[in-house]
Amino acid sequence: MTKQAHDHAGLAEAEDEIDHLLGEEFEHQPVPASARRSLFSVTLVWAGFPMIITGAMTGSILVLGMGFSHAVTAMVIGNLIMLAYVGALGLLGTARGYNFGLLASVVFGRKGYVVASGLLSTLLLGWFAVQTGITGALVSSTYGLSYVLMTIVAGLLYIGITFIGVRGLHYIGLISIPLFVVLAAWVAADAASTTTWSAILAYPGNSGAASMSMGVGLTVVIALFIDAGTVTADFNRWAKNSRHSLIATASAFPVANITAMLLGGIMTAALATPNANPFGADNMFGYMNAKQAGWLSVVAFVFLYCNLGSVCSHCLYNSATGWSRILGSHMRLYAVVLGVIGIGVAAGNIWAFFIQWLSLLGVLVPPIGAVILVDQYLIRPKAAIDTDFRPSAFLAWALGSATALLVEKAAPELSTAIASMLVGGIAYWAISMLASRKSQPA
Repeated sequence: MTKQAHDHAGLAEAEDEIDHLLGEEFEHQPVPASARRSLFSVTLVWAGFPMIITGAMTGSILVLGMGFSHAVTAMVIGNLIMLAYVGALGLLGTARGYNFGLLASVVFGRKGYVVASGLLSTLLLGWFAVQTGITGALVSSTYGLSYVLMTIVAGLLYIGITFIGVRGLHYIGLISIPLFVVLAAWVAADAASTTTWSAILAYPGNSGAASMSMGVGLTVVIALFIDAGTVTADFNRWAKNSRHSLIATASAFPVANITAMLLGGIMTAALATPNANPFGADNMFGYMNAKQAGWLSVVAFVFLYCNLGSVCSHCLYNSATGWSRILGSHMRLYAVVLGVIGIGVAAGNIWAFFIQWLSLLGVLVPPIGAVILVDQYLIRPKAAIDTDFRPSAFLAWALGSATALLVEKAAPELSTAIASMLVGGIAYWAISMLASRKSQPA
């Protein structure tokens, strides 16, 4: 045996031992019924994902751009759309025990799935970098500590959580969810005590001039978690049945996501700070530190790392699951490899391109899920992985994304996310019907 082969065998043996200790992650095969997790565990995994300070920041952006009442409308409608979209995709993962890579292999082909899975896994790695960068930036600006050092510390912590696997997502949810609910509710209530609820409800937006249309607002709500929502099978494959799957999804959309957005929005409307910067100091983390109470600053520090640790570990888990299947390896190995890459990217301040990232997701991602839904519910229910490439799926995906680009240029007030989702799904149905008619004997 060559040294390279010996090293490879040693690595594989070590990975197997770690899987035995921490639990198999089933990167390459369905999750068997015996390995499925409880409703409480799967719900914790999902609820802990969107109940984060970044969601509160997004709620603040919506309120600043749309005014409070319109922002709440966008939050509700957008989250109901996400419930339907993510819930339906999650049921497919639960029924077969498939992760996203396996599910996409059915629809895009055993080789073609690499395009969809690789894109989403890379975008999710980008989200890991964004949230890790936000952690470092907020800590650095608030406490005067090194941005690079704090980013590295955050990234290593988040890699550690992901390395544990789906159990790690469970454990971080146990900590981050109650911390967020208690602290965010206190911040919102304390801020609201400085004004009246009628003033909050009537808040018109930054400087009294709302600049964000309902369509753009819906895209912001949907795009915030559209990537993770599309790979929902990675999480919902662990659910024991369809009821558990739907309950877990609903705990995130609408419950956790609206909670985070709404509490952030209430704080922003109550304070009515001119030219507020939610990604700077004008957020719940900045609010707590502005109280200049030593104990509260310590709580805020711990809260930030735990809370953003939840979303970062979820994103890294999805990314590592996707790339490990593509490259025929183990999730935990790629959690470390990709995590290190993400830390490097975060240190370069990529989180500053947050809004541009949402725009990209709104164009590229929704048609992927729409094509999968139409294929598995309407065209080919329970189909197997039976071909290398399925051109019809790629064509519909391209049409959906192209339509979104046209909408963004010609009618920017509309929702690119909804447009791309609808056109992608309808196009796939039409292409499939046309192909079916051509294949029938005359």
